[in-house]
Amino acid sequence: MSITSTPITYAPIITSLLDNDLYKFTMLQAMLHQFPQTHGVYKFRCRNNSDAAYPLATIKEALEQQLDSLCELRFLPDELDYLRSLRFMRSDFVDYLELFKLKRRFITVSTDSKGRLFIDIEGPMIQAMFFEVFVLAIVNELYFNALSDPRVIEEGQRRLEAKVALLHHYAKQQAANPKVDAPPFIVADFGTRRRFSKQWQAHVVETLHLAEPSIVSGTSNVLLAKNLEMTPIGTMAHEFMQAFQALDVRLRDSQKAALEAWVHEYRGDLGIALTDVVGMDAFLRDFDLYFAKLFDGLRHDSGDPYIWGDKAVAHYKKLKIDPKTKILTFSDGLDFDKAWQLHQYFKEQIKTSFGIGTNLTNDVGLTPLNIVLKLVECNGQPVAKLSDSPGKTMINNDTYLAYLRQVFEVDELK
Repeated sequence: MSITSTPITYAPIITSLLDNDLYKFTMLQAMLHQFPQTHGVYKFRCRNNSDAAYPLATIKEALEQQLDSLCELRFLPDELDYLRSLRFMRSDFVDYLELFKLKRRFITVSTDSKGRLFIDIEGPMIQAMFFEVFVLAIVNELYFNALSDPRVIEEGQRRLEAKVALLHHYAKQQAANPKVDAPPFIVADFGTRRRFSKQWQAHVVETLHLAEPSIVSGTSNVLLAKNLEMTPIGTMAHEFMQAFQALDVRLRDSQKAALEAWVHEYRGDLGIALTDVVGMDAFLRDFDLYFAKLFDGLRHDSGDPYIWGDKAVAHYKKLKIDPKTKILTFSDGLDFDKAWQLHQYFKEQIKTSFGIGTNLTNDVGLTPLNIVLKLVECNGQPVAKLSDSPGKTMINNDTYLAYLRQVFEVDELK
């Protein structure tokens, strides 16, 4: 397939500021209330540039146009009303959103001689952190627009119908083996940032929700949750925990400070804690009885999910907390089959839920882009994530990375 280098003018891809993941709103609210002057630097990376069908630099001009359009958007009255209906969204925060616009000066796009695309965001985190999901969704849609043809959509539809059949099969299996205390199999769409297109995500989520609403009941996309009357899903992302590495606490206390700030903000709502900012073992050393009782459960986003889940269950038992009162949310590289197998393994021990991204919203037969936009500096200091998976750490400061590993007693992944 030949790819033209002539820039194409597209209609705006993002037409609503609600077309974003819930955790961007929840983190933004906490930052606005508690750390409004925090400054952040974000950098874009494509982890599989060599697999791309054509250089991402090709979309630069179209991306610039899309960012111009994005920064003209405001929240509409009905969107603000919807946010007010969510009990964990405070009225003063929604008032702030009524005045909110993304500022174009905080984001820049460039390319290099190898055809790579670079996106840099720098500014107050109450602005900068809200760009991420929009930018990744735009990059994906611009990239795949040049690869799309009727055969791609037909293949995507075939795969979607196979997923519907799987859901029906799982529902029948659950119905055939009823147990009073058996936790349900629950899946949410986590695919906004990796979607093939906005239209395709809406089609996939609506199709799966209508097919088995008791299984696919939620989505991280707030606009889809509003339009489809689904549950909006999301709590925190790595950037929230990372930011505390540069705030006014000891580095060793940064995880506990982040968890404490979250509890202070949400008072029992949104109680799923992210565990892999400095690795699961280091997280559990901080996740003592106090936090284990305050939070409803944990989210997995890197490393072997079975090993991670076993550690979580063992930790709750060590603290003399019944694991069956808690929930594990898995969200790393899942498809329905992997999620179902994990549910079968853990269902007698602890409740589970699953967030599936790329395999729901970009499973059309083309190689997906593995793109991220990560916080790398906060308040002029480097910050990093020590992932439980090789290749996910993103920082250009090896000295800080070594220091972070030393402070949290984390060995380098081989």
